[in-house]
Amino acid sequence: MLATQQLTEFLSVVADRPDEAAAQLAAVECASRALGADFAVLTVDGGVAAAVGPPPGEISLYALTAGYHVSRPVTLRADGVCYSLAVAPLGGSSSGMLILGRRASDDTQDDNRRAGEFPHDEGRPQPGEFTDEEICLLRGMARVLELSLQALHLVDAERKQAEENNRLIDSLQRRQRLFDELSTVQRSIACREPLRAILDRVATGAADLLGVDVAGLTVLENDDPGRMSLVAGAGIPDDCVERMQRIPIAALGVVGLAIMGDELVGVEDYAASPIAVPELVRSQLKSVMAVPVHENGVVVGAMFAGSYNEPREWDKAAQEMLLAFADHASLAVTDARTLREMNASFHDALTGLASRSLFVTRMENALGPARSSGAAALLIGLDRFKLINDALGHTAGDRLLALVADRLRDCLRTDDTAARLGGDEFAVLLPEAGSVEAAVPVARRIVTAMREPFDLDGRETFVTCSVGVAYGESGVHDAQELLVRADLAMFEAKKKGKDQYAVFEPVMRESFQRHLEMEADLRRAVLRHEFELRFQPIVRLRTGEISGLEALVRWQHPERGMIPPLDFIPLAEETGMIVPIGEWVLREACREAAQWNAQRDPASPLSVSVNLSAVQLDRPDLPEVVGKALADSGLPARCLIIELTESLLVDHRQETLGRLEAIKALGVRLAIDDFGTGYSSLAYLRRFPVDIIKIDKSFVDDVGDVPAAAALTLGIIQLGQALQLSTVAEGIEDAGQLSELTGGNCELGQGYYFAEPLTSEAMQELLFPRS
Repeated sequence: MLATQQLTEFLSVVADRPDEAAAQLAAVECASRALGADFAVLTVDGGVAAAVGPPPGEISLYALTAGYHVSRPVTLRADGVCYSLAVAPLGGSSSGMLILGRRASDDTQDDNRRAGEFPHDEGRPQPGEFTDEEICLLRGMARVLELSLQALHLVDAERKQAEENNRLIDSLQRRQRLFDELSTVQRSIACREPLRAILDRVATGAADLLGVDVAGLTVLENDDPGRMSLVAGAGIPDDCVERMQRIPIAALGVVGLAIMGDELVGVEDYAASPIAVPELVRSQLKSVMAVPVHENGVVVGAMFAGSYNEPREWDKAAQEMLLAFADHASLAVTDARTLREMNASFHDALTGLASRSLFVTRMENALGPARSSGAAALLIGLDRFKLINDALGHTAGDRLLALVADRLRDCLRTDDTAARLGGDEFAVLLPEAGSVEAAVPVARRIVTAMREPFDLDGRETFVTCSVGVAYGESGVHDAQELLVRADLAMFEAKKKGKDQYAVFEPVMRESFQRHLEMEADLRRAVLRHEFELRFQPIVRLRTGEISGLEALVRWQHPERGMIPPLDFIPLAEETGMIVPIGEWVLREACREAAQWNAQRDPASPLSVSVNLSAVQLDRPDLPEVVGKALADSGLPARCLIIELTESLLVDHRQETLGRLEAIKALGVRLAIDDFGTGYSSLAYLRRFPVDIIKIDKSFVDDVGDVPAAAALTLGIIQLGQALQLSTVAEGIEDAGQLSELTGGNCELGQGYYFAEPLTSEAMQELLFPRS
């Protein structure tokens, strides 16, 4: 066959192959067949690219190409067989060689064994060697292969370029769709559409452009940042939406991790992920990605996208797209917050009353120099609101605040302004008031209105208020000064017992300053141990025998002398200092009682009563504190009596009952102090583990003079007997009271008739008189 025909066939075979590897293999097969070679090898860039019929054994590329590099014919011996080699170089983008090997004749192999690898007769071809024509044909084939490979490279490059062009076109189209979607979201934000509708549009757009099965947005709960709820979604079943409300952050795995780490989190094989949620794995979720959502730079939630059909590779484009949607969700949330704050700057969201800023603005206008008369301001603080809020919950507390606002409106004229300044504090502005006296009837109406019970979902609830009244003259006083005056007056109303109003007087500034000084002194007193205990005996009325003691705290001030409890206990409760003071009283009372009992007949030990405040009862560790005081002192638990005010039981929470039951389980007895002064706590006598009721001094004072008072006191004693509770009459001051109470079967009593509160030394003398 002519060389031209062979090259044409070679070109046809090689050019027909779809890719470079197939063309290389076809080239060595065709070249080997055309030249009758026993093997053919194609090397490219120092490595074997294709080979057919190679000789057995390990043959290095150097052995195949050595002769070509020294410009001499070469033979190759492999496993005792001698091969003649023909080598043709390849140029182009990748260097290489096309090598053919043909088995030499036996004579030639013998000659070569004797003469070495290279034959001596270089001018005449030996049997099996390649002729010059064959080598020229091989070189032609190598050139054809080189051109074919270049063509394939060009075609492959064009294909890749086409794919890249298609990818860019697709990317541009997706980016255009993304731009359109985000533009729609931006217009919705600008038009102040409802936030929920905007977020739904963001979730739907993300699911559509990402080509995923589900997409959604979760946000952290305002009242519990450790939980989150789904607020928008696309492709999420309704039952899943219901389950994804107020769930712990960690319960959603990838979403929770994105929130906690403030970073993009993508999982391509969800079932194999260590943070996978088992329920979602069972739902066949394949892949999920989540990114954080921010409000003014703070993480407030996360946006997520997921696939159920097949695992999804979250490439850079997908990540950027979800981030873009999350950014617009952040923009919508931040804008909604800004809008709320703008509205809140004028009106309170909960009550609809004026906000502080609007109230102050109207005060400034009412006190402006152009006004002919001044203005009055009333500052209103709810009494006991925290107890109600804690006992009934924040929802009920919010409802109560809204009802209080309604009553405030009913007490005012059309031109008056009611505002909620924050928490449980309200304010009223009376413009064009000629004097402070004009504001007093309004303050009286408000106090009276708040005394009526509030209906909270069928539950009667009581809350009173303390009102501070102040007056400012136009052009003389500013809004800030008027608020300060009203605040001082409200503080005075609270200090005097709450549930009343007080009109500002200049002396209140000095009173408030003394209050601040007293608070500072009280804090120092705790550190300096300036408190002392006094003990008042509790006696059996029929025998006069001392059966117990009540421990009463006193403050020995280094400059002011002895300060009575009523002057500092309310302040201690307000500041929280009652906690360390109360714990000290408990420890000392137990220690003193244990020492006195060690000197008495074990059959008749003394009990010691210690008062407990609402602040102490709110502490979860109270049972442990009581238990430790008993253990450290060695006082038997039955000898300790904890006294609680009646109002504590009325305003109780479920946690309160649990702590009292834990204290009762220690063996400690519980007593209700000042019984009969609360609203109506008779029902709580059966619910709470009470052992003793202490009849308030206000009943005992009139027991010998007023028949109605005596009847009521005797009724309380009989109630105690019916419920198998001990009764203690407080404040017995004369023999007539003692006689009436003894005749009414009151078991125990205390008061100045028996002894005033005594120091430890005086009580020692009373209990164990010297002979």
